[in-house]
Parts: sequence; structure tokens; C-alpha cells
Amino acid sequence: MIERRGPADTAVTVVLLHGRGRDTSDVLGLAERMALDDVAFVAPAAEGNSWWPQSFLAPVEENEPWLTRGLETVDALVREVADPARLVLGGFSQGACLAAEYAVRHPRRYGGLLLYTGGFVGPPGTAPVVGAGFGGTPAYLGTSDPDGWVPVERVRETAALLERHGARVTVQVFPGQDHLVNDEEIAAGRALIRAI
Repeated sequence: MIERRGPADTAVTVVLLHGRGRDTSDVLGLAERMALDDVAFVAPAAEGNSWWPQSFLAPVEENEPWLTRGLETVDALVREVADPARLVLGGFSQGACLAAEYAVRHPRRYGGLLLYTGGFVGPPGTAPVVGAGFGGTPAYLGTSDPDGWVPVERVRETAALLERHGARVTVQVFPGQDHLVNDEEIAAGRALIRAI
């Protein structure tokens, strides 16, 4: 199932991916908080409300074939957008991890990356090979420290990886924050989308 909000004939499309145990209405709540009525928001649903069964830090093979299916879902939505420079790819928690993983496997100039408490997939000490650059893609990564699901170190590793490959990265770490998206992060997302 895919839920869509906003006009179909818009200049900007935002693909938002929900977290584990969450659903499309939850992640589209972020869109409502951004209050961008002229932007199309698209949110696919994961089977059983989870993109994969194990931690995103588990060996990749332990999350197959679910990870591949999730990446294929994102890819189908990305291909619907004629100009990737008018596409923002984002999500929260497990959804942000899926968005980050898709981006590093498919580097290009996106309209933006909006990663709320997420990072690339794989065990500590590993990093994906990125075969191309992001061409100045703006990327916002917001997270808490500590976070019970996504270590701040992985968020920072993801930010550094994106930056090394040509993204313009902003990272905000909020000490002691719960596992949520705060108003400052929403404002940063709104600004990123508005700048396209």
C-alpha cells in the first residue's frame, strides 16, 4: 500500500519511509507538521509495519530478502519522479535507515535527503562502497544522543560518508531527546524542501 498526500502535479515530491512498528499515517504526520500544501508526499507501507526483522546493524544477510524488497519499493517510487533533483528521500528511524541505504546504493543529485534518526545499513566497522557522487545534494540528519535504536556514531558515519561523496550535510544532535522528531528537525526539513 502507498499513501499519497498533496497535489499530483507538483514541482517537488517527498518520499517518506516509516519506522519499525509505525505506519504511513505516522510518517505522514511529519508532512502535516511541515505544512507544505504544494508538495506531494508519498509514503509506502512495509509488510507488518517493519522493513526488515533484525537491527539495521545486524549482518546484511540476516535482513534479507526484506532489505532488498524495501529497496525495490523505494526504487519504484524514485523512478516515478522524472527529475531526481526534485525528489526528497527521507524517513524516520528504520525508514531513515532504508532511505540512507537506498541513497548510498544509488548516489546522484537528489533534491535532498531528510534522515531523522537513521544511517546506512550494516554492522559496526563496515561502510558501503559508494560508486558515484551526490553532486551537492543537501542532506539533513537529526538525531538524539543517546538513542536506543540508532547509535549517534552511525548517524555521524553516514553524514561523513555522504559529505565525502559530494553531499552538503547538516547534522543536529539533540542530547537526551526521546526517539522522536522535534520541532527544530521539522523546521529543518521544511527549509530543505522549500529550497528546491
